[in-house]
Amino acid sequence: MVRGLDKGQKAALIISECQRGVIEEGLSPFPSLAEQVKSRGIVSRIGSLAESFRAAGLPVLHAHVVHRPDYADLPVTSVIVGLSVRNGRMKAGTIDVDSVAELPVQPGDILHARSFSLVGFHGTDLDQTLRNMGVRTLVIAGVSSNVAVNGMALCASDLGYQVVIPEDCTAGATAESHAFMMKEALPLYATVTSGNAVIELLAGRSKD
Repeated sequence: MVRGLDKGQKAALIISECQRGVIEEGLSPFPSLAEQVKSRGIVSRIGSLAESFRAAGLPVLHAHVVHRPDYADLPVTSVIVGLSVRNGRMKAGTIDVDSVAELPVQPGDILHARSFSLVGFHGTDLDQTLRNMGVRTLVIAGVSSNVAVNGMALCASDLGYQVVIPEDCTAGATAESHAFMMKEALPLYATVTSGNAVIELLAGRSKD
């Protein structure tokens, strides 16, 4: 049983920041995160998870960071944002903001871009989009388990959503930070499970 999916709740998959400028080795300013993504093999698992959502007729959303070229609306209030501004990263129209090749935005998917904030719900219409689709549970995959995934899970819980985290479809800045989040933090406001457990549950649902 996966709490949040056990009663037939309508779910959406959120693929967090699986962008070239975030997780691709050689482009990411966070080499440890890129290494964790590669060593944990999360991209292929997220791809399988996304296919199971599409097959079940459930929404797949790509939560991307896409800054204005002039950063005019981007307050530098964190180290992460400061790195982007100093290095001219994650600007609209650059390869930084593209999805990694293995996880393209497919027909029927929703690309949800934000120009500022570390969390997808802040200053965006993400909550309204999900409510308009009747979504009650969010399955959050991608990166990073210690920042964006965690922040989205907290906000989603506060907004009244059930949250499911497929642990093997996420990665953090380090193996240690990821393990801590999955053991000590996220279970307080989300169901931590595996990608296969979610896929098996969705396989039993008929497509509307």
